[in-house]
Amino acid sequence: MNWANRLTILRIILVPVFIMVILYHRLDVALLVFCVAALTDGLDGYIARSRNEKTRLGAIMDPIADKMLLGSAYVTFSLVSGLPEYLKMPIYVPIAIISRDVIILMGVVIMYLHNGKVDIKPSIIGKITTFFQMFTIVALLLKFVYSGWMWNITVVLTIVSGLDYVRIGSSKINEKR
Repeated sequence: MNWANRLTILRIILVPVFIMVILYHRLDVALLVFCVAALTDGLDGYIARSRNEKTRLGAIMDPIADKMLLGSAYVTFSLVSGLPEYLKMPIYVPIAIISRDVIILMGVVIMYLHNGKVDIKPSIIGKITTFFQMFTIVALLLKFVYSGWMWNITVVLTIVSGLDYVRIGSSKINEKR
């Protein structure tokens, strides 16, 4: 197993740690764990590309690790009690984020079943959305008073990028073989 895949697995291992420290209201520790996890996200891709060590396992596990980290962060922040009101995220935020990911996953399965392959690269709006999703979590962990504005922008970007992926996937499925 190469270093890029080890970093991806580390990110997956950090997910329950991250959830636990939020549940214990240790947002300072959660910020540290989240930053380490986010760092591994960038680092694993850099290592895989720079050393020409891209693997099938990495291609599968990296987006799963990202979805686990972000999805669990949004769900935890919407359910945890005892935080200041401006940090209590409404349930529609994780619903929008997780719904987009499920729709994308369903599209990937449909593409695979129809075409026998999947060839979708992250779009620019998808990358911007992921950045805002991570930035919103950091803002919550820093107890940013205007986090509500940020998560609403994130929801809008999530919906727009989800529709964009549906458009891209539909055109790929409709392409002639």
